[in-house]
Amino acid sequence: MDKDKKDIKDTNTEENKINNGEHKPKRHKSHHQAYTRSKLHKIIEEKLSGYYGLTCENATLTHFYKAVAILTRDILSEKRRDFRLKSKTKRVKNIYYLCMEFLVGKQLKNNIYNLGIEDELEEILNDYGFGLEDLYEKDVDPGLGNGGLGRLAACFMDSLATQNYYGMGYSIRYEFGLFRQKLVDGWQIEFPDDWLSVGDVFLIPRTDHTVKINFGGYIEENWEDGQLRTEYKDFQTVEAIPYDLMISGYACEGAEVLRLWRAKSPTSININLFSQGDFVKSMEETARVEAISKVLYPADNHYEGKTLRLKQQYFFVSASIQNIIKRHLDIYPNLNNFHRKNAVHINDTHPTFAIPELMRILIDEHGYVWEDAWKIVTDTVAYTNHTILPEALETWPEYLVKTNMPRIYAIICEINRRLCEDLWKKYTGNWDKIQRMSILAFNQIRMANLCIAGGHSINGVAKIHSDLLKNNFFRDFYEDTPKKFTNVTNGIAHRRWLVQSNPLLSELLDGCIGPDYRRDASILEDFKKFENDTGVLRSLSEIKHRNKICLSNYIKKTYGFSLNTDSVFNVQVKRLHEYKRQLLNVLRIISVYNNLLENPEADILPQTYIFAAKAAPSYHMAKQIIKLIYCLGEDIKKQPKIIRDKLSVVFLEDYSVSLAEQIMPASEVSQQISLAGKEASGTGNMKLMVNGAVTIGTLDGANIEISEAVGEDNIFIFGMTAEEVDALWAAKYDPDDYYVRNEKLMKVIASLNGGFNGVSFNHITQYLLAADYIADPFMCLADFKDYCLAHDKLDEAYGDSLRWNKMSLHNIASAGVFAADRSIKEYAENIWDIHSL
Repeated sequence: MDKDKKDIKDTNTEENKINNGEHKPKRHKSHHQAYTRSKLHKIIEEKLSGYYGLTCENATLTHFYKAVAILTRDILSEKRRDFRLKSKTKRVKNIYYLCMEFLVGKQLKNNIYNLGIEDELEEILNDYGFGLEDLYEKDVDPGLGNGGLGRLAACFMDSLATQNYYGMGYSIRYEFGLFRQKLVDGWQIEFPDDWLSVGDVFLIPRTDHTVKINFGGYIEENWEDGQLRTEYKDFQTVEAIPYDLMISGYACEGAEVLRLWRAKSPTSININLFSQGDFVKSMEETARVEAISKVLYPADNHYEGKTLRLKQQYFFVSASIQNIIKRHLDIYPNLNNFHRKNAVHINDTHPTFAIPELMRILIDEHGYVWEDAWKIVTDTVAYTNHTILPEALETWPEYLVKTNMPRIYAIICEINRRLCEDLWKKYTGNWDKIQRMSILAFNQIRMANLCIAGGHSINGVAKIHSDLLKNNFFRDFYEDTPKKFTNVTNGIAHRRWLVQSNPLLSELLDGCIGPDYRRDASILEDFKKFENDTGVLRSLSEIKHRNKICLSNYIKKTYGFSLNTDSVFNVQVKRLHEYKRQLLNVLRIISVYNNLLENPEADILPQTYIFAAKAAPSYHMAKQIIKLIYCLGEDIKKQPKIIRDKLSVVFLEDYSVSLAEQIMPASEVSQQISLAGKEASGTGNMKLMVNGAVTIGTLDGANIEISEAVGEDNIFIFGMTAEEVDALWAAKYDPDDYYVRNEKLMKVIASLNGGFNGVSFNHITQYLLAADYIADPFMCLADFKDYCLAHDKLDEAYGDSLRWNKMSLHNIASAGVFAADRSIKEYAENIWDIHSL
């Protein structure tokens, strides 16, 4: 038998399903009755024969994977074609969602589930010695995103499709994604993520929609017939080739398209140089152009990297805006009604150049006067802000934009001139206010200010975040145009993060409240009726334990070690950043470790702390924190069994959507401990919540709304509020004040200096207590005592299994409000003014 084939094993027992880590979700009937087993079988045969010259009998697992992937892609393409026709017939308003990243996760399982063809495909595959789980293991995570921003965008695409809104997403087809993470002695090393070697099977090249983008050169302006004409000269042209990734929705009529752009040089080789034997130089220009779509977020701590990031942003938005306009003109005779038939959403500031690019096309290519063009742009564009870190509010040096996009720079200058002129009329003499609202200042272009000036709506992604935008960061703009500002709290694709990721829990929910929560997450609220049902609470506990076994088995298979499934699974999985305070978590773990070293017999709950995160390649402090976590875990492994049984710290490398889908169902404690006022919202907190994890967190981001939803008895809140943080900074925060008054903390700092696994971390001590700039910039020491007290309360609650399972149930039942379906409906009704088909 072919090496890709495998013996059919008896996996019918629950024990085997758990041991294999692949308990299958309860199947639901196909939403597409036209796709019967016999028809699907015939299509698979056609794909195998047409693409690979094979029959089902001699096809390998890899061939079946690709055939089924193409099958789902083509079904979704048919749905999209019909959906597009219906949209054109009804002439509905479309939504176009622009984001630098879409962290979509593995596609095959999601598409098969949403299409409702699981049973039929399982039966077909079983006939040839395979199963769907075998195919799912072949699938890869597309390298199109990094963290919460990209995952949110992916969840929104799912919800747009499910609720039958007609739209498209736009991004870049990154050849190597972000990076694959490996730890070498605890230090993060980055490797290329060659996801396209497998993932390209889901992409549909659309070379017929190729567009051109111009960089560099210069512009000449002349007045003709009373109108300013601009001529662009000596530019470099880059071709943008689109690839479509079909996005499925659950039991719905349509499908969405995520259009991804690849950069290509118009001339693939300089034949003259090649003929002269200078082979490398002959391909330099091609390599330089194609670098635009090579890697997500290239390091920008040098000129070349910063220039590449700038080109990525303009390349992606120019191609997208050109495509959106073409789509509009395929239906309507002109662009006069463009803003009434299209909504363009800028997700964070990376796509901001869409505003001047749309102005450029309207004025330079379609002859609109400035005022009419600006009216169309501002009525079309909306902006979501995703960060309140001042250092993360994106700016670009003026010289860099002027050099690489001279026409775009000229348009931005004119936008700013007119903005400041209007502001001067309103706030004559208030230079400080006008300077703060100006798009151009101190030789920098402020992208957030450009978004606010050029959009009709600005929203935050949690109530506290939106309030901070209005009252702090963009207060001047809010006072000037208060109606522009609103809030849409983030949401998650609960069908993926609950139903698909946690089939055992979804089966329990089906039995208790029925399956309709898949379509309407608010129905989860009905689960609260079972808070005193001891049978249901016992089932919740058993399901969590079985999921912990599944995760442990997965980790054993993937990383080579197992977890203590009788310990508390305490989880912090998210992008590694100082403000998210993985370091605070580690400081407390060190305190627990110190206690055990002094008293191994101490009566404490066995704890397993699970970390997973990627640090930006040039983010040295984040990498140091990863190394600290790793070395602490290794140090604990060297201790006697009595300590190892009570405390374990693991760092799971190469965090991804697929890994998160394994971790979330098994998690019991959700660490959401960012410094108050720093996290915009978060979505990992919602994914953990819907899987029954109990949150320990600060009053930051969506934690506040989670606390309101579950009630204060079902969450552990600690630490300062955002107002208290501001007050402490105003009072000249000194971390040494907290250090000298806390014996536990003093011992922790001493341990850092002494080191773990043979490595001293005195540089982190310096960071916390004696930094050259600002010591302990995210106030880990200020919140340390309260964090420890909250953990003590959490441990006490966990020791009462009935109480803990009730808390878990309330978290699950209260999670419906955090579904992406709700978020998208709010965007549709309150910002985009679109309607479902």
